[in-house]
Amino acid sequence: MTALFIVIGVAVVVLLAALILIARSRRASGPPTVAPKSPTPTLEEPPPRVPILGPEREPERAVLAPEEAPAAPPKAAPAMGPLAEPEVEAEPEAPSYRSRLGNVRGIFSGAVSALRGGRIDASTWDSLEEALIRADVGVRTADALLADLKARVASKEIASGTDILTALGGEIRALLDVPESRQLHFAGEAGSVDVWLVVGVNGVGKTTTIGKLARQESTAGHSVLLAAGDTFRAAAADQLGMWAERSGVDIVRGAEGGDPSAIVFDAVQRAAARGNDLVLADTAGRLHNKVNLVEELKKIRRIADRDPGNVTEVLLVLDATTGQNALVQAKQFTEAVDVTGIVLTKLDGTAKGGIVIAVQRELGIPVKLVGLGEGVNDLVAFDPDAFVDALLGLD
Repeated sequence: MTALFIVIGVAVVVLLAALILIARSRRASGPPTVAPKSPTPTLEEPPPRVPILGPEREPERAVLAPEEAPAAPPKAAPAMGPLAEPEVEAEPEAPSYRSRLGNVRGIFSGAVSALRGGRIDASTWDSLEEALIRADVGVRTADALLADLKARVASKEIASGTDILTALGGEIRALLDVPESRQLHFAGEAGSVDVWLVVGVNGVGKTTTIGKLARQESTAGHSVLLAAGDTFRAAAADQLGMWAERSGVDIVRGAEGGDPSAIVFDAVQRAAARGNDLVLADTAGRLHNKVNLVEELKKIRRIADRDPGNVTEVLLVLDATTGQNALVQAKQFTEAVDVTGIVLTKLDGTAKGGIVIAVQRELGIPVKLVGLGEGVNDLVAFDPDAFVDALLGLD
């Protein structure tokens, strides 16, 4: 019995000790805690943007609500001056004869200086004759001019060197005088298209002359169409096409080696259908003494003149630097087609400008245009008075 009481006592002591330990443990750790929930992740706010300012932009300012914004007085409109006119590239001015005929004028400088100095003797006449011949006036023309001047000096009609220069200028003007007009002829008849044929040998500046004419006539108010009739020279049509683009006009072209007459005919028909009033036709530029070229030019002339075409100009382009050879070419082309006018190119780059006088005297065909440079406005109407004054230094 005693043992039973001892066991029960031990069990009660152990239980009490366990309860005491549990109570102490709870007091030390405090009340139970619940693990907090993970907060919902949030995007980080970007830093405030700073406006990038240009050279004339002001910083942005806070905008007040309508009811909070103070009434601002109306701003006066800034005073404005007259609107600036847009700059337009001006066309270069046409060159003067004096500024471009330095080469040929240099030939006459010695004789002119002697005459202005008052000396009239055999050496003066020889110097003047040499200058006329070197300038390609031609021997016969030079002899005729000097014979008349010597007779006037002998008769006391001319007494000084200055008078001789003035008289020489008058004689040259008389040789350059032609009854025909030097103006380019444009009929402008209703229902027809004016056609200007441009002829000449290769290398004289024929295609370039057509391009410059296209620019000038288009600026003057004509509706221009180009015909690339020189189908035998490599890249002739391409060169003319560049001028067409530069001048703002259209072009009719065919295959290389094709029939030039067919191209000119097609150009005239298209011009009539589209309302163009002027066709500028390039032609083959082979040697002037070739029979096939001569016959081809005659054929082109006939076809271009068919209704609705109306050939009003046949312009022969000559290179002034070739001198007397240009006169030979002019005679051959005149026999092949009815040349109505001469275009003398490269007059600024030669001392043979006297060929103008020779061509005029030998053929009687008016020189209508001369080339005084490479620019588009350097193809100018021939002015006999300005030419003579620049040649002899009379202006």
